[in-house]
Parts: sequence; structure tokens; C-alpha cells
Amino acid sequence: MTNRSDSSDAVFEALLGDIHRMQPSELPQLLQSHRSELGAENVFLYLADVQQERLTMMPDGSAPAHAALPIDSTVAGWVYRTLVERVTTGESRGLTLWLPLVDGIERLGVLCIEADTLDEEALRRCRTLSTIVTLVLYAKGVISDLYARSQRTQQMKISAEMLRAFLPPRSIGTRLTTSSAILEPAYNLGGDAFDHAVVDHTLHATIVDGMGHDLSAGLSSSVALAASRNTRRSDPTAELEPLVHSVDQALSDVFDDRHATAVFAHLHLDTGALEWINAGHPPPLLMRGTDLVPEALEREPEPPLGLPAGMADSKRTVQRAHLQPGDRVLLYTDGIIDAKDDSGQRFGLTRFTDFLMRAMAADEPPPEALRRLIKTLLAYQHGGLTDDATVMMFQWHPASSPDYFT
Repeated sequence: MTNRSDSSDAVFEALLGDIHRMQPSELPQLLQSHRSELGAENVFLYLADVQQERLTMMPDGSAPAHAALPIDSTVAGWVYRTLVERVTTGESRGLTLWLPLVDGIERLGVLCIEADTLDEEALRRCRTLSTIVTLVLYAKGVISDLYARSQRTQQMKISAEMLRAFLPPRSIGTRLTTSSAILEPAYNLGGDAFDHAVVDHTLHATIVDGMGHDLSAGLSSSVALAASRNTRRSDPTAELEPLVHSVDQALSDVFDDRHATAVFAHLHLDTGALEWINAGHPPPLLMRGTDLVPEALEREPEPPLGLPAGMADSKRTVQRAHLQPGDRVLLYTDGIIDAKDDSGQRFGLTRFTDFLMRAMAADEPPPEALRRLIKTLLAYQHGGLTDDATVMMFQWHPASSPDYFT
């Protein structure tokens, strides 16, 4: 007699074998071709668009594409927002299982599986499938434009295209730390950029605001990220001062009249020790629990990166603090607080921090809190930001991972 677990292993072995040889565009059709072995009637793949406003189905070539699903008002959107699976009953027959496509806390979309019944073994297979699909989207996305194109609703400016090529995933995480970031205007970025990476026992976090809102601004921020990563990858033990020195030098070498503001931070995950250098940027903010700790990380900022050209010869000052378990640090660009409504009133620091404190009090996952923050900011300025707006939130949680971290 065949063991059900052995049967599942055979299904995934065959599926993975096909995945290695498939064209990226064949993923939806491949999932459909294995649906019977998975115990499903249909399998549909939805990807979130760049601005995380809707979920668009990737067509499988054999059935008409479904209408895009709004993230804020549908079951699929609820699954995407909360990272919690959901089963619904169809009007005519069977069940529909919605599963988040998530790597750690980085959300890509949702998987929709229609089936007559769903027992524990079937649910296990479906959850495994969602993990496989997530990894496939990452792996195949680097060799095709299909997935990126599926996530866009309008033409992207060249400056935004260039910057996005340098950006890491919006959210990363381990059992000790999570970091999330978001930026707008999604299709018309100027000089804002961010970076985060976990190297050994250190979280590297960076936010950059290049001068201006044109291709050169994007180029200066791209050079800053590239110089930072080059130093980091050449010497994983590199401290902040030589890392920032390399960025200063790179900008001075490439540009005569361009500079950027930035914060470069290292969070040592074994101890909670936080180090940072502030190059002419708004100071980091510290959230402890659901409260903002006033002026906890406020220090005298230093000159921007690459200004003047000889700045790279000056030694930068490394600031230090010690986080408590659960503490969150916010990095942001001035486009967040400088957005204005019709009357000219700024969004402001108080409105910005109050929004996030309420979200944290409601145990909202940081990626979702930042998504809603940006939507609120766009609505405040009627969807037309005149400056880039970027925010990053990273957390130290050494005792246990938050409930939303899967």
C-alpha cells in the first residue's frame, strides 16, 4: 500500500523536475498540469503589483485571466495583508484555499487552490507548494522580465528602473531581526534608495537620499549603494567608518556637483548594540513597545556624502546606542514628513510616528504597516508626491520571533 507521504514526495519530486526545465512563463500552466496529483481542481497564482494595491493573476494560457483583486477589499487581499491562510466555500461547489506567498516576511502575492475537499494532508501539500512557488518566483525572476512586468500597472521612468535594479527585497528577516522598507513614487523615483542585509551576526541598514529628482540623482544613490556593498562584500568585518569613507570617495570620484544624505547603521544581533553614521540626514527614531522614545538617537548630523569633493579625507563619527529586545528603529527621508495637503499643511513628524505607533499597538506586521502608511501619505497629497518618500523599520527580537514572522 502506498503511503500518502510517499505519494506527496513523488508529486513534488516530479514538480521540481519540471520547474528546473521550464520557461518562467510556464509556471502557472505547470501548476495546473500537476493539480490532480495535488488533489486540486485548479491552481491560480496572483502577484502583488509594485504599489501593493492589487493582486493580478498570472495567466496559464488555457483559461481567461481573472480580474485583478484589490488588496484592501478582498479575501485574497486579506491573506496578503495578514499572512494568514484562509478557506472559503464556493457558491457552486468545493472549497477555495488562499495561501500567502511569503519568504520570511517578504510578501509576493497569494496562491489560490480550488478543491472539492481539504484534509490535513492536502493542507500540508498546499503549504509546501506555496513555499516552492515563492522560491521559484525569486529564482526565475532574475532570468526573465515576466514577473516584474506582471507587477506593473504603468510605465516606469528610467531613474526608477535603475534604482529598483539595486534595491533588495522590501522585507528581510531571521529569528533575531526583521527589517522592512517601502518607497514612493514607485514609478518615478528620483534619488531615494535603501539597503538591508544580514551578514554573520550583523544587520546592515542604509537609507540614501540623492540630491535632486532626476536620472543623476538616481545614479548618485546607486553609486552609494554599490560602494557600500562593495566594501561590505570585500571585507564582511568592515566597520562603519571605512564603509562610509568608501561611499564618500566613490561619489567624489564620479560627481563634481552631486551629493547625497544618508544613514548607515549596523545592528549587532548578539548584543543589540547599534552603531550608525548620519551624513546630513534626518536622525533615526527609536520605538520601544508602542511608544516613541524622544531624541533617543538624535545626534549632531555630519555633512552629506561627497560634499565637498574632499570630504572623503575626513573621518566620520560613529554614534552608538544599545537596543532593548523588541526595540524598533525608524529611518526615513524628508519626503515622508514634507508631503503637503491642499492647504499646504505638512504631513509632519507627529502624524508619521503616531500612525506607526497605532499600527504597532495593533500588532500589525511591519510590511503591512508601511504599506498603509504610504497609502495614507499618497492620499494626503492626493497621489502626487513631489519628492521621494522612503521609510525603513528594523527590529531586534532576540528572545523570540514575532507571530507574523513565518
